[in-house]
Amino acid sequence: SFKLPADPFKYLNWCDIEEHDVRGNQLHCPRVREGPSKEELYFRGEEHTVKKRKQVTDTEKWQKKLQENWENCAELNLSFQDLGDLYQVENFKRILQRLIRVEKLWLVDNSLTDLSAIRLPRCRELNVNRNHFTSFKQLPRIPQIQHLSLAENNILTLNGISDFRHTPLESLILKRNPCEFQERYRELVFSSLPNLKMLDGIPKLPEDCSPSDIRFLFKMCTIL
Repeated sequence: SFKLPADPFKYLNWCDIEEHDVRGNQLHCPRVREGPSKEELYFRGEEHTVKKRKQVTDTEKWQKKLQENWENCAELNLSFQDLGDLYQVENFKRILQRLIRVEKLWLVDNSLTDLSAIRLPRCRELNVNRNHFTSFKQLPRIPQIQHLSLAENNILTLNGISDFRHTPLESLILKRNPCEFQERYRELVFSSLPNLKMLDGIPKLPEDCSPSDIRFLFKMCTIL
């Protein structure tokens, strides 16, 4: 079969390409999935794609880290990465751990199951739709979160949602999760998250308040 001229480079990481000065924080939607290992490539008969180079020195490793520059990303889309192997997931999490300044992050459809070891200290907007989370406890630590989208996961119950009680979370999307069918779903969510203004795209309504909240509001109105 005829091979395209670029075939030897199809597994090459963008930061391994020589003679360019592109930094990670300049890429809003990079492909970060690692290519197959050398052993896997030989097994597939694709050894021609293995990049032939001398052993990587510590200096080169440091230069690569500087070039990736994930620490300075403020807005990043890492969706649809097709993380089919464990080493790809590990590399993906390695990058997430470096996103100390990211404010907007999209991780849609990555088959993610647990990011509890990840901390995103400045993240205000996080989209993890269409993953495999089953609990709020599996989400990354996001103390500054304002907008969180968890649609089409497998969140079974509302256990752990109170962990976001002391965050500035204003809008939350839980559409197409099993917990959406829990009795008094909206009331329970709003009672757990006092700062929440919108749930599943619908603003907070009077009927979303618990009886105690309604009595408190009535007293406030009476005093005023």
